[in-house]
Amino acid sequence: MIQNIVFDIGNVLVDFCWREHIAGCGYSGETADRLGRAMMLSPEWNEIDRGVWTNEELLQGFIANDPELEPEIRTVFADLSTLIRERSGSAEWICSLKEKGYRVYYLSNFSERVKTEAAGQLSFLEEMNGGVMSYTVRLIKPDPAIYERLFKWYELKPEESVFLDDSAANIRTARELGMYAIQVESQEQAAEDLRKLLKQIND
Repeated sequence: MIQNIVFDIGNVLVDFCWREHIAGCGYSGETADRLGRAMMLSPEWNEIDRGVWTNEELLQGFIANDPELEPEIRTVFADLSTLIRERSGSAEWICSLKEKGYRVYYLSNFSERVKTEAAGQLSFLEEMNGGVMSYTVRLIKPDPAIYERLFKWYELKPEESVFLDDSAANIRTARELGMYAIQVESQEQAAEDLRKLLKQIND
């Protein structure tokens, strides 16, 4: 029986609005594309979620990817409050699951800066039973160790838990560890797939 529902946050409960964030800093066209490649689409972006590098180390990593854009990179990285946007219905979805008796958690690659600076876009967190953000444990998905941390902290049994994430790699790890898993393509699709799964397993 499924008792626990575990959500990723980015591209599941919030939109990752990096293009809009860059545009809001005043950049468009090829400059915006280059900034995206140097920053949000680069391997170095994982390190903001891991929580090990300092802000200056992160900046130097991004700048090394496109040195000509150093001033622009510093501007884009100075304030991350518009980097995410809460999806309409996220808090209501979580509340409806709790009302049905499920415990609801998060397991997300997420940075401390974004959590702090964009706190207004994370209203659903206060409705959840708990969870793990990557920066707090210095681990990122799909490393099995971060999933194991969630299981240990909240005494969750993988076989009683379903995980929703937009990443195929993260879904694969969840299944390898014994969780049910749903890959999220849209909130509507995920909610329907979850409804069907819960009916199939729990009824």
